[in-house]
Order: sequence, then C-alpha cells, then structure tokens
Amino acid sequence: MSRIDKLLEELHVGVAITLLERIQSGEASPAELSVAVKFLKDNGIDADQKEGSPLVNLAKVLPFQDPDGPLASEDVA
Repeated sequence: MSRIDKLLEELHVGVAITLLERIQSGEASPAELSVAVKFLKDNGIDADQKEGSPLVNLAKVLPFQDPDGPLASEDVA
C-alpha cells in the first residue's frame, strides 16, 4: 500500500470515528448529522428497514404525510 493510500485510509477512518463520537455524545449539530448521512451514502451504506429497527421506529414517530393524500386543514395557509 502506498503512503498516500495509507494516509487516505487513516483520514477516512478518522472522519468515521469523529462523526460517530459526535453523534453518540449527543453533541452533533444538524450539519454534522447531514455530513454523516452523506458519508454513509457515499460509502454505500443503506438503512435496515426491518420491523423494530431504529429507522422504522423513527419513521413511525416523525410527522410524515402521504404526499398524495389530502391536505389537513392546518396544512393550508
């Protein structure tokens, strides 16, 4: 492995560790969370959407709407 490859690998690992530490500590800003999502996506990491997974649990509590469904009266300004 060349020196530059080793440095790039260390940088990649360092970014992953730093993002994980910030998220686990609860100190990650919205911008850092966005960077983490992009980092995962860029590295081919997809979410597990099995029943009971954190992603599915999150989706259940967020106020998502069916984009094709009717608007509620409070949605109309």
